[in-house]
Amino acid sequence: MGRIKSALEIALERTSDVKSDKTSVNQFDAKQRGKKFANEYIGDPEKSIADFIKQCPAEQQGSLKQGIFDALLAQISLPASKADEERIANAGNGLAALINNKRFNALLEQLFQLFAQFMEESAQYGELLKRQYAPELRQKEEELSRRLGQEVRLDPFQDPEFVAIYNQNMNSLRDGYQTAVDQFREETRRFFGE
Repeated sequence: MGRIKSALEIALERTSDVKSDKTSVNQFDAKQRGKKFANEYIGDPEKSIADFIKQCPAEQQGSLKQGIFDALLAQISLPASKADEERIANAGNGLAALINNKRFNALLEQLFQLFAQFMEESAQYGELLKRQYAPELRQKEEELSRRLGQEVRLDPFQDPEFVAIYNQNMNSLRDGYQTAVDQFREETRRFFGE
């Protein structure tokens, strides 16, 4: 009767001719270290990207830069709040330090202006939607007040109908700005590749 092999024995047989490539492992490790550093940099932009790269062996610097670049670029998105703006600004400034190109710096400044415009327009648009929905909300408050026998005040975001209208309109606004962010990301990749 034949011997039954364990899953481990089968796996070892199938991978016996696979050799580990130390260079690939080192490049992967460098890229991961770069990503980790980029995330630390976003929290503490006083750190020097150039100094960090210089500390790495020359043969790993390309992978390290790629890791930093990937992590910083991933942070570039439409801000949802003021807190997001600081994180995005730190990521953008990190990209500027990594790319070191005056044309990229001008592009980055345009992006920051776009984000400021987006935040302002979002706030104004949100207030406009609330004002337009106010008569309907008052009607609902009056109806609830009659039913409950006491005065009821509703926040617009407590009303599912308003939330649906708000989300639909704000998503439409975001879509227009998202196109510009996507273009920025493509241009940034091009600058990094130069």
